[in-house]
Amino acid sequence: MEPKSLKDVFDKVFTEIHQARESVTPTLIPKEVGRILTVSTGIANISGLPTVGFDELIKFPGDLFGIAFNVDEKEIGTVLLGEYSHLHAGDQVERTGRVMDVAVGEELLGRVIDPLGRPLDNKGPIVSSKRLPIERHSPAIMDRAPVTVPLQTGVKVIDALIPIGRGQRELILGDRQTGKTAIAIDTILNQRNFNVLCVYCAIGQRASAVARAVANLRERGAMDYTIVVVTEGNDPSGLIYIAPYAATSIAEYFMEAGRDVLIVYDDLTNHARAYRELSLLLRRPPGREAYPGDIFYIHSRLLERSTHLLKELGGGSLTALPIIETEAQNISAYIPTNLISITDGQIYLSPSLFELGVLPAVDVGKSVSRVGGKAQLAAYRAVAGDLKLAYSQFEELEAFTRFGARLDENTRKLIEHGRRIRALLKQPQNSPVPVPDQIVILLALNSKLFDNIPLDKMVEAESSLRKAVPDIPADVRDRFKGDKELSDEDRETILDIARKALEPYQPNPESKPKPEAKTEEKLSKSEAQTKSKSEPEAKDKS
Repeated sequence: MEPKSLKDVFDKVFTEIHQARESVTPTLIPKEVGRILTVSTGIANISGLPTVGFDELIKFPGDLFGIAFNVDEKEIGTVLLGEYSHLHAGDQVERTGRVMDVAVGEELLGRVIDPLGRPLDNKGPIVSSKRLPIERHSPAIMDRAPVTVPLQTGVKVIDALIPIGRGQRELILGDRQTGKTAIAIDTILNQRNFNVLCVYCAIGQRASAVARAVANLRERGAMDYTIVVVTEGNDPSGLIYIAPYAATSIAEYFMEAGRDVLIVYDDLTNHARAYRELSLLLRRPPGREAYPGDIFYIHSRLLERSTHLLKELGGGSLTALPIIETEAQNISAYIPTNLISITDGQIYLSPSLFELGVLPAVDVGKSVSRVGGKAQLAAYRAVAGDLKLAYSQFEELEAFTRFGARLDENTRKLIEHGRRIRALLKQPQNSPVPVPDQIVILLALNSKLFDNIPLDKMVEAESSLRKAVPDIPADVRDRFKGDKELSDEDRETILDIARKALEPYQPNPESKPKPEAKTEEKLSKSEAQTKSKSEPEAKDKS
């Protein structure tokens, strides 16, 4: 029975195989295959692929991808997005039929990734259900709402004098090592209580600098609402080039969901250099400073994606803080002027102020916010209105004092007031100041309560004043965040508390000579002199 049953099994199997073979009709599917012609630093020229599209993703051996940048008649110039040392001329390449995209979603919060969405923090793979192209159209003009809601940075000099609104693009520029990244990191740290998600995009940075920034964010609990997109200086230029676009797509996902998002590009100088390198290798014609002619376009199409959407579209916003590095304080160079014209204002950091210990080293004269007071809380507008003018006057007058010029009493008071403004606008790193504290400090400063306090006691006086902020009635503090300006009663309430807090630091009035006594002494001396003069005159007459 066994041989017979085994034969039946085989017959049945072969019959099924025959039926399956007969039911399948083989079809020929054409497949485009290309070949690598040349490989150089970060780019590859390939032949074949006649129907490839611009910006299409091309698959290379070893799970390496590239983007079709130059689509010519006989060859295609591609930008490689990874390690390419294993590629050789003659290797086969394939089309993917899609453009470059990146994973988006809530799963990315708290993670450190590269522009391809690969994790760099050893916390396991990122599982996301949605992907978005890195190159997307910016929102139409009619889909945008005015910028009216402030984005509080926690930096006194910025919130008071150079306010930033949600949906604004504010450029941060300055020479190397002047504190540009520090301002951006402080702004991210300050968003904890404002329900603003943050994306920090490190473009071609040193690995140690990125690790320090991530450790700083993690230590202070900011990684809970932050995504870090990283490319290092030794990464291929293609990865550096796509990094800000990938980070913006990640941020746009949250903006389109109705959330407020802050994105920091650190920095776009490295991005421009990477694009220049790719363009020159692909034989694109160089222009000014060897940059290609479309360098303005690649940054404008990136920053135009930052906006504030209408309520009908969710009311989300994307605020951009692009950072660029100047050389020898030359803000009129090619890339700085391009980005100044694209953005809605700039924060300029001066190396001379940095050397003097004025931190953050914001040059108020060269910094501007084109949205201005419209993106500022009403309480700020009332207390910070005259501050910029007073500070600018002080900076001009201070130059004269260096020549030993004799000053009248009014000028001396202006200079002393300006010195107190400068002292109070100083702020240590990683210590954002809350809104109520800032408003109380600025109101006391405008009322000249600090003018008689010695400069060496300003830090202690400010600390004492900030400790007194909780003593302000809750209803007054609630009005700090409203749309209505502070009433005269509110101001007096705040100033009374401020005077009490600053009283121990005021100079002792008894130590000062009384002006009335001085005048009396002067009068008695002058009378004695006139008497002594009149006596010999009388003798001569006699």
